Amino acid sequence: MERGKVYLVGAGPGDPKLITVRGLQAIERADVIVYDRLASPRLLKHRKPDAELVFVGKLPDKHMMKQEDINRLLVDLALQGKVVTRLKGGDPSVFGRVGEEAELLADHAVPFEIIPGITSAIAVPAYAGIPVTHRDFTSSVAIVTGHEYPNKTYTKLDWEHLAKGIGTLVFLMGVANLEQISEELIRHGKPADLPVALIRWGTWTEQQTLTGTLADISAKAKEAGFQSPAVIIIGEVVKLREKLAWFEKKPLFGKRVLVTRARSQASELVAMIEELGGEPVEFPVIKLQPPSSPDAQRMLDEALRGLGSYNWIVFTSTNGVEFFFRRMRELRLDIRSLSGVRIAAVGPKTAEALESRGLLVETLPGEFHADELLAELGKVVRAGERALLPTADIARNALPQGLRSLGLEVNEVDVYENVPEVEGGEDVVRLLEEGQLHITTFTSSSTVTNLIGALEKLGVQNPVSLLKNTEIACIGPKTEATLAGYELAAAYMPQEATISSLVESIAAGRAVKAGEPAGS
Repeated sequence: MERGKVYLVGAGPGDPKLITVRGLQAIERADVIVYDRLASPRLLKHRKPDAELVFVGKLPDKHMMKQEDINRLLVDLALQGKVVTRLKGGDPSVFGRVGEEAELLADHAVPFEIIPGITSAIAVPAYAGIPVTHRDFTSSVAIVTGHEYPNKTYTKLDWEHLAKGIGTLVFLMGVANLEQISEELIRHGKPADLPVALIRWGTWTEQQTLTGTLADISAKAKEAGFQSPAVIIIGEVVKLREKLAWFEKKPLFGKRVLVTRARSQASELVAMIEELGGEPVEFPVIKLQPPSSPDAQRMLDEALRGLGSYNWIVFTSTNGVEFFFRRMRELRLDIRSLSGVRIAAVGPKTAEALESRGLLVETLPGEFHADELLAELGKVVRAGERALLPTADIARNALPQGLRSLGLEVNEVDVYENVPEVEGGEDVVRLLEEGQLHITTFTSSSTVTNLIGALEKLGVQNPVSLLKNTEIACIGPKTEATLAGYELAAAYMPQEATISSLVESIAAGRAVKAGEPAGS
């Protein structure tokens, strides 16, 4: 059997966007991913659908798998012909024991690559506003292990040279030995008032920073219950934190936000949450797909082949636009089929999707809702005209009924359908139960009903009660009404039915009520 290959990858300090391009490629091509607790689980979403996951995480006082067994596992998997990605927090060459893993691979002639990652020794201080070097303070930095292997004391460290010859000192994995580290440095010449910072879970949503001096940092850490994983930074550069701290000042810092939109349309919301310092947790409780019913497929195809017989086409979402034109391409129909047809849209994003295809919208409601669209259309339509309404299979009846009340002959066809999803829901349940999800977002009524249904399928006895432990943000009065039906209240409901307005209202820290200008 042909030997496989092993990629020894540094995942970076925690923020999933800090992985290298090469590291991400290794995740995407792996047959098996062997990972630890300091690698962001969000990186695993980039794996192949059939990739195997093996967790070998380590805690300070407990190992899920001994290092020797991990080394052997990598060899065995590669000898089975598999492509293996060993995903390690930070940089694998900085106290990551990559040398031991690579040695055994080399001994068995297994091809491997070491793919560097951004080390937490530099990235974590930067996220706390502490550059490890600064020409006004120091031009040198030392990265030191906070504990020696196996279970040795600090006799191997040259404390005298660390204390006298190095500017900034960065200790990794050293919180448990913080008191001894401080005492040794003071004993060998470091001033007792030298600034110190402890940064726990740096670059993650849970990032915490504690500052002090060599003389008092140990007592402060004990009082605060400060635990690993944490980085210790010792030196004058710590003084810069008060001025340069940036990550913790972002509007959504410390907030973990549940995104329930379909995976195909969640990217905009996810990107905005990340930009504002929050951590999006994707649980796409809806999957969008073409109609599965033969009757629905037939009705859609007949409508598309007869587009010239309609006076109006009314689009209610970007999804409707996407699936409409996707089916047109499949039927080998082009934009000339729409000659003479007038187009209306609900929402600016829907209008943008149409304009990107060379189609200008004649009617766009000022308030972005279907009710306002009917009011606008009432000014321009004539009784007896024909309107095509391409929607989802679960679209509500108000719009087609309203169009008919205007005297239009309406043909309502399904261009896509919503299918419930539960994949990846176990992690969401755990986060909800542990109180680690702070905000839940809903962008449609179906995301509400599907999330509650998905939680029930995952064994949650009372999903509504669980969701009440989070703040809820939703788009549109219909979604808000659906929430109310479950006795759930929206903390954030922006005036404009747009993703940007929703995120803006969350970032502002309060709801933007109906009738109130967004961002006021």
